[in-house]
Amino acid sequence: MLVPLSWLKEFVDIDVPAELLAERLTLAGLEVGSITYLGVPQGHVEGIRWPTSEHLVWDREKLLLGAIREIKAHPNADRLVLAMVDYGGAELEQCVTGAPNLFEYKDKGPLDKPLWTGFAAEGAEVWDGHSDEPKRMILKEKPLRGIPNRSMVCSEKELGLSASHEGIILWQDDPGFAPGTPLQDVIGDIIFEIELTPNVARAFSILGVAREVAALLDKPLREPSYEVVATGKPIDGEVALEILEPELNPRFTLALLRDAEIKPSPEWMQRRLQLVGQRPINNIVDVTNYITFEIGQPLHAYDYDKLRERAKGTALHIVTRLPKPGETLETLDEASRKLDEHNILVADDVSALGLGGVIGGADTEISNTTRTVLLEAANWNFINIRRTMRSQGLHTDAGARFSRGVHPSRAILGVQRGIELMRQTSGGTVAKGIIDDYPLKPAPVKIELPISEVRRILGMDFAIEMVADILSRLQFVVMIDGETLHVITPDHRMDIGEGVIGQADLIEEIARIHGYDQIPDTIVSDMMPAQRANIALEREERTRDILVALGLRENISYRFTTPEREALLAAKSGGDNRDSYVEMANPISADKTVLRHTLLVSLLENALSNQRYNRRQQVFEIGTVYFKRSDQPLPDEPRRLGLLMTGPRDADNWLKDASAVNVGFFDLKGVVEGIIGGLHVDNVTYERANHAALHPGRSAIVKAGNVEIGVFGELHPQIARTFELADAPVLVAELDLDALLQAASEGHRVQPLPTTPPVLQDIALVVNAQTPAATVEAVIRKAGAPLLKDVRLFDVYEGSSIPEGHKSLAYNLTYQTDERTLKDDEVAAVHKRIAKAVERELSAKLRA
Repeated sequence: MLVPLSWLKEFVDIDVPAELLAERLTLAGLEVGSITYLGVPQGHVEGIRWPTSEHLVWDREKLLLGAIREIKAHPNADRLVLAMVDYGGAELEQCVTGAPNLFEYKDKGPLDKPLWTGFAAEGAEVWDGHSDEPKRMILKEKPLRGIPNRSMVCSEKELGLSASHEGIILWQDDPGFAPGTPLQDVIGDIIFEIELTPNVARAFSILGVAREVAALLDKPLREPSYEVVATGKPIDGEVALEILEPELNPRFTLALLRDAEIKPSPEWMQRRLQLVGQRPINNIVDVTNYITFEIGQPLHAYDYDKLRERAKGTALHIVTRLPKPGETLETLDEASRKLDEHNILVADDVSALGLGGVIGGADTEISNTTRTVLLEAANWNFINIRRTMRSQGLHTDAGARFSRGVHPSRAILGVQRGIELMRQTSGGTVAKGIIDDYPLKPAPVKIELPISEVRRILGMDFAIEMVADILSRLQFVVMIDGETLHVITPDHRMDIGEGVIGQADLIEEIARIHGYDQIPDTIVSDMMPAQRANIALEREERTRDILVALGLRENISYRFTTPEREALLAAKSGGDNRDSYVEMANPISADKTVLRHTLLVSLLENALSNQRYNRRQQVFEIGTVYFKRSDQPLPDEPRRLGLLMTGPRDADNWLKDASAVNVGFFDLKGVVEGIIGGLHVDNVTYERANHAALHPGRSAIVKAGNVEIGVFGELHPQIARTFELADAPVLVAELDLDALLQAASEGHRVQPLPTTPPVLQDIALVVNAQTPAATVEAVIRKAGAPLLKDVRLFDVYEGSSIPEGHKSLAYNLTYQTDERTLKDDEVAAVHKRIAKAVERELSAKLRA
């Protein structure tokens, strides 16, 4: 938000350099991102520097306020005129200019009222108005079409105020300064750009920032006047008001202005609106914008006569309601909008007039023919405004404020301030009375704050009177009762909670106004809590360490998705329906509407995003998924471990072309085995998987005992194409991390290195093609115990020498005992026993 220093000074006296004020605001939570200097010099405070752009300092002797007294024709040029400028000197200065906005005054003799402008005398430094690039120049005397010229009347571009060079600065109204006053004193300014976070919505206005400044500098705050000069016929009977959804619209006020003249707003108001980035339109619309920025209460003005025309002779009835099915609205941005069921509307008996708290409708907007103005100041539910802005794809200044929270009490102040400014700028008459419907009036927040709690949390000895003074400067009502402060929160402080939370909020206010940099470093005096191990977290971190050691990188992604995206993983089965998801009441975007059921979608989407930067991706993600429960309001939140591998098996290096071989099923299986081994999970088996998202012949289920840990394998080609990842095989896994860690051993046995030599033998078996290798291995281990120490599958073969419907499995067998060296006949007997066992149980044959 842009905050002009000159506007701030209307509400609070500021006697510190702008740079020091910016420092104090930032330390107090209102971060000043940059400072813009308009014609004034940059201050220098030791140890403080702020980002700023190159700026022109206006010479106090040569850049002055000028009063144009007469416009004469140029004798030698039709497109030039001679402006006779009073700059405070003994005689008028003649300036040759081609400013088109002066032509209408040419040859009309001395002006009844002077035109005020910026005047640059000879030797002044200004920006070159005719250069496309920022370029400074020094004014020197030279003739223009035969007329001597040594000074100039300035455009906004030449003074560095904007890029406008279509005409010179012209003010019709008396600025309140004499001709020849340094221009710095007239329109010079300093603009703070404050980066407001959502928790400081109270400061989303010039008055809101002024409150903070007044508290920080211990200065009195001057509120704007809310008095209204109302002399017209009462508003009663002119319009009826009804609120149908008080939870969404807690307050609604209306005021009426008759006999208004639509014209440009006063130059002081236009100037202030331009300084905060607004484009002046006309006096009525400008007032609504001005109040929005001045006190933070958005307003909306209706053409009352257009409303009466719509009513067609019946009583005018304004109602706030939810949309009817299929209802649409044409808004001020010329968009025809299909309304969502949660969009709160301002309407009459004909149709909707506007999106409450966001934007008005086109049918009743202010125009040059408007003579009667109905002014609205209302309050809206901030969550519903956020939903409306998001679903309608709208961002407005009004919506930005209401979506962060505006107290209902501000509505009456806004309508009073707004209707009086409209009266002053339009010459109209304000109707007596204000229509005010206030169905949900919030109770004031009251907090008891022991001074001992302030001292305990902040670690310094605050006097209770000092704490009361700080809170009073922030407009809290404070009463001291012994060692306790009884505090009533001002209505604009919607960020202050109740009870213990409220105490913490007040203590934070005390600390930031006192100054975080003023709180001394101290050692914690409270007793430290007992230290307890977090086994679940430690095991999760251990899993991360193992995966990083295996060469994978961690992904962290949003827990939000859409049912449609997750359904892509289950294309064959149709996916889950929306009712099975935990839906977001206020989604941050259209692609984040529910809580996820799986990690695989985010892994695949991230892989697609990263594919153009790196073909080789080996990543993991640990996070929760969410399953709705019918028997309780909160969902189940199991932890999952997701893996993704795609692209070359090895990174490129100078020794070989690593991109020649892509990762495959067994690369991923090796990672899964590495996790299981690192966590010391026992009794692990693998079975063929039948998962809709995975390749039917290249996927497996992993179990620990009888408990299924997860599934892994190659992504189904059809789904890989859907996610635009078809260039190379994509290997994925999703494991139940809770089940995996539950199966992990807290402690595990270690064995000394063997002191006897092993006996190594191979065995090749021909088995049915459908027999899993794990089943064969289990039979081998059982038959070979206790001398058989290890079994490793090293070859699978299906070819012409193998009977149809069969396959050959070849294993390395390691025989060993710790007590003695095995003899050949002992090993031969066990080897023979293994061959008989696999033949008996699996009908396997030894392969010659």
